[in-house]
Amino acid sequence: MTAPTTTPARKGGRWIEQWDPEDETFWREKGEKIATRNLLFSILSEHIGFSIWSLWSVMVLFMGPEYGVDPAGKFFLVAMPTLVGGFLRVPYTFAVARFGGRNWTIVSAALLLVPTVAAAVVMEPGTSYTTFMVVAALTGVGGGNFASSMTNINSFYPLRKKGWALGLNAGGGNIGVPVIQLLGLLVIGTAGAAHPRVVLGVYIPLIVVAALLAALFMDNLAPARNDGGAVREAARDAHTWIMSFLYIGTFGSFIGYSFAFGLVLQNQFARTPLQAASLTFIGPLLGSLVRPIGGRLADAYGGARITLWNFAAMSVAAVVVVYASAQKSLTVFLVGFIALFVFSGLGNGSTFKMVPGIFQAKAVARGLAGEEAAAYGRRLSGAAMGLIGAVGALGGLGINLAFREAFLNAHSGTPAFVSFLVFYALCSAVTWAVYLRGAQSAGRSDATRTQEPQGARQPAYADV
Repeated sequence: MTAPTTTPARKGGRWIEQWDPEDETFWREKGEKIATRNLLFSILSEHIGFSIWSLWSVMVLFMGPEYGVDPAGKFFLVAMPTLVGGFLRVPYTFAVARFGGRNWTIVSAALLLVPTVAAAVVMEPGTSYTTFMVVAALTGVGGGNFASSMTNINSFYPLRKKGWALGLNAGGGNIGVPVIQLLGLLVIGTAGAAHPRVVLGVYIPLIVVAALLAALFMDNLAPARNDGGAVREAARDAHTWIMSFLYIGTFGSFIGYSFAFGLVLQNQFARTPLQAASLTFIGPLLGSLVRPIGGRLADAYGGARITLWNFAAMSVAAVVVVYASAQKSLTVFLVGFIALFVFSGLGNGSTFKMVPGIFQAKAVARGLAGEEAAAYGRRLSGAAMGLIGAVGALGGLGINLAFREAFLNAHSGTPAFVSFLVFYALCSAVTWAVYLRGAQSAGRSDATRTQEPQGARQPAYADV
């Protein structure tokens, strides 16, 4: 049995000095209970973070003609939080090791008050478009929460449970998107479209509660220290950027569609704000709920296999949406679009499970074993997750900009959906070529493999 990872003691602040989740005895007797508690309150904070990140996908539904913002301007408005949130994910990732997971969760939750209060101040006709853009950009802090939360939870769980744990953490956070959209629907349907501040009034106390609960019940892991070498090594590894590309296809789709769905319904199918709000929450809700299932399937069958089939399914769903968009069939469009949400959610779970698996496989290929291999995998995957999450979030920006150009020039979303279809087909090809094509070579005889120099062995990624 390997000794738990140790670091010099840090006083106060609920620091845990020893943590070895790969030790089954430690995990059974102590680790699982602590990890589960931290996961629950991490989900709560990330959930509210996602709600605030997607705030302007709801606020634009309240913005009638009296606001003087055209459809193209609204698409650009909802794209701004995605851009800022994507860039913030990188420093948020490393803040966990610098300040501690619990401590940074408190700070990142409290920061959500800034865009929420600012929106409450400016949300009225007569406010300049520039002011709306600045306040929308502030909500990017909610997008940063995902990176710090996932990096933190990744450190708490053993490799065999990462897919499920990361899926729960991310899925619970993702549900923040449909929840705030449902709240927007409730407000529009009861108080009316002239009262967007009601939505903001609900979230301000929730943010305070999330920060307080994190302070009371979460922990910091002392072994999870900042490692600039890990960041540089992850950035130099081709798999970090390959997985970033694939995550654009899954998470980029999820967040981009979540922000744009209501506007697409209003502009392509002439839905009123109330009619659009009554439909926009369905896709994000289902996509959030199935994310843990994607992680669990990846744990059982291999993330690469699930990701490949998932991109194939997204391609089929995109064909349905292109057809429905061209034919102006709302019913078929909703079926295809909601399917895109579901498969993007499954893919979110399977792709993020691949990340720790890839670096664990690389550790084994380097001749490492046991806790040494697990520590290498945690070190590199934690650093890579921040970069992958940041690039994936920027995919949401691309989707909103593609919709903006499509409606501006073709007055339809069809050209944008065609481009998404091509991208999913490319993601399928990359997944197969990089992570599955060489799976057969992994079955070569042991005699053949032992003739290779140890440093020349290539890890098999089919089961990551």
